[in-house]
Amino acid sequence: MVKIAFGSIGDSLSVGSLKAYLAEFIATLLFVFAGVGSAIAYNKLTSDAALDPAGLVAIAVAHAFALFVGVSMAANISGGHLNPAVTLGLAVGGNITILTGLFYWVAQLLGSTVACLLLKYVTNGLAVPTHGVAAGMNGAEGVVMEIVITFALVYTVYATAADPKKGSLGTIAPMAIGFIVGANILAAGPFSGGSMNPARSFGPAVVAGDFSQNWIYWVGPLIGGGLAGFIYGDVFIGSHTPLPTSEDYA
Repeated sequence: MVKIAFGSIGDSLSVGSLKAYLAEFIATLLFVFAGVGSAIAYNKLTSDAALDPAGLVAIAVAHAFALFVGVSMAANISGGHLNPAVTLGLAVGGNITILTGLFYWVAQLLGSTVACLLLKYVTNGLAVPTHGVAAGMNGAEGVVMEIVITFALVYTVYATAADPKKGSLGTIAPMAIGFIVGANILAAGPFSGGSMNPARSFGPAVVAGDFSQNWIYWVGPLIGGGLAGFIYGDVFIGSHTPLPTSEDYA
């Protein structure tokens, strides 16, 4: 049974919660700075050439490393979500309230936007690449691709970090989360861009002023994250008591 809880404003504005929002802001900022920065660096080094296999691998590795570090640095404070789809998936499984999750979203979106503004400044105005589907694909196909890869991400988060039966996994959880993101970028990058993260797509869209396909990277990841939260959090974990707190995510 779905364990979604709305929560209270008092809990969502507690000192601990405020620290969690700050941790999400900082970790998301650093993750997006490295991830989007790797794409900008690739474009600069190749004179804006089309993405080739070497560039795809480099960008996937940069995102995997940056997410591994970002999740690790925020895990003990906020749970290390860095992604509205992860937050939604964990809310569906009862690991975070809807109200607190909305504040997480704000922190994550702000972190991504600030990261892209900083990149625009420090690169002397170089273009910030936005996510979009490949030529020959339509929006629906992009949404399905993002559903599948985001499902894989949030399912991995549950299996390695949020499952109360996981035992002590140490650094394996953030490492596995980084690996699945890198692998998914390798698989989906040439097609949908391999976002899996509305915040990761939102910041570049704001700075570039291009929201033409941004909806794909909200609809797909949120559906995928919600499905993973329901299947793992509500079917596999079920009625386990007590529910894990944010400190138990990693």
